[in-house]
Amino acid sequence: MADPSAIAKANEPVPDMVKQFVVYFYRHIREKNVYEILSMYEKSFGAISERYFKASAWPSVEAVAKYADDDHVFCLLYREMYFRHVYGKATPSLDQRKESWDNYCNLFSVILHGNVNMQLPNLWLWEMIDEFIYQFQSFCQFRGKISGKSKEELAALSLCDANGVWSAETVLNFLMQMVEKSEITTHLEKERSGAIKFSETEGYEYAASNGLRTLGYFSLIGISRVKILLGDYESALQTLTPIDLDKPGLFTKVAGSSVSTAYHVGFAYFMLGRYTDAVRHFNQSLVFVNRHKVAATRPYSLDLLLKKQEQMYALCAMSIILGGNGSSNGGMSPQCAARLLEEGVVGQLREKHGDDMSRMAQGVVSAFDEAFSFACPKFVTPGGPPSGTESLTGDAANYNEEAYRKELKKFIAEVSSREKLPSLRSLLKLYTNISVPKLADLMEISVDELREQLDVLQKKSSVVEWHSGQSALDGELVSVTDLTVTVTGDAIKTAEVVAPKRNGEYFLRHIQKQNTLMEDLAPAKALVYKGKLPGQTA
Repeated sequence: MADPSAIAKANEPVPDMVKQFVVYFYRHIREKNVYEILSMYEKSFGAISERYFKASAWPSVEAVAKYADDDHVFCLLYREMYFRHVYGKATPSLDQRKESWDNYCNLFSVILHGNVNMQLPNLWLWEMIDEFIYQFQSFCQFRGKISGKSKEELAALSLCDANGVWSAETVLNFLMQMVEKSEITTHLEKERSGAIKFSETEGYEYAASNGLRTLGYFSLIGISRVKILLGDYESALQTLTPIDLDKPGLFTKVAGSSVSTAYHVGFAYFMLGRYTDAVRHFNQSLVFVNRHKVAATRPYSLDLLLKKQEQMYALCAMSIILGGNGSSNGGMSPQCAARLLEEGVVGQLREKHGDDMSRMAQGVVSAFDEAFSFACPKFVTPGGPPSGTESLTGDAANYNEEAYRKELKKFIAEVSSREKLPSLRSLLKLYTNISVPKLADLMEISVDELREQLDVLQKKSSVVEWHSGQSALDGELVSVTDLTVTVTGDAIKTAEVVAPKRNGEYFLRHIQKQNTLMEDLAPAKALVYKGKLPGQTA
């Protein structure tokens, strides 16, 4: 017997514009016409959504399937876009969250185990992985908020947990299967050896489907991102070893992928105390957003990029202050900061966070707390709320805060360990020689406390920094201070470090900027078709 709800969905009205969209979209996917697929995905879908479905869902897949020959794979792709629209325009219900999960399971299973011969735009394949992780994150946030949920909803959520719906384990399992089945790590090794040009061709192969391999590539980034949401920073960076993050690659070809990768990789370095590496990634992405935001074709995508940009400015501000104890403001030495940051980024950083950085340099913990709260990702817990929390109210009823509080506690502990360093540095700047007891008296602390602070100062004056040719976790100790402190017994000697001026680097950087600007301003070259035109005889 037919399902009455399915019959009702199949008979719901479909606007002519949607019918036309589905017919042409299906045709272009069948013909592997990547340029037309991209145009319809990136522009037409958004334009129709804005006109017909600004505050409602698109027609169900049952209603439009007949316009695409009831093609199973197309229906899965359509539902992927359908639920993304639902998440973007409203708060999805628990049933919609489960339906979207089931659709991703079916879609990924077909790609992993079926014989799907299609060419899809890299933008769509990236946003497929990006949306998959976002919906996982959204489900964790939804599940963790206990207040306002009925007993029936809580029971339904428990059933979801039992079945692995949007669980961290099953999400990671799908992504890891994609990496393994695509053999992307082997493919990237061949690219490094020069045997193939994967990034140069943007993953497209004329005689083969790009779906699985490109999804495998973006799944590496996705696995890293999920691990960061769970607070596993070292493993997150280790996952990205096959990808050379400091060279142009497939991930830099898609704006959202480039910015998301830089943000999450930078945040992982930030939480591991590798502040120069964090600043380096933030700087690259901030420059990238400033150059590309004028060419953004979708307003909602631009909003996401700009939000990530603001978060990276806040993280960059904290990294500069925490990255050593070199300059008079208590942060990285001016030479180190100049080496890592573009002049435009420095200006924006000063404008946006100048006052905040002054407070941070003085050791005001609340300034770090506020910036971290704004800039950190929405952490998740791998499991649901523990039993016995159903009756809780207020903040206690939001289990989501547990993951955030755990990471905040880690971060604030690092900040608190530096609390006395600004005043210690200020005093050390006044002396080239001073005894430990005298300095302890000036700081109004015990000799033992001073020795602890001197030890912290020396440790924080250098950080592990990545160098070319190494994996993301490797690095070497580099100095980020302009003041050396030597303690021998009760005697303290200080000396300022004067870094040599690197005029060559300054001019090379500006030459590169001029070349980039000239490329942007150069008129586009006309494409000349040298083949035989249709109907033309030899």
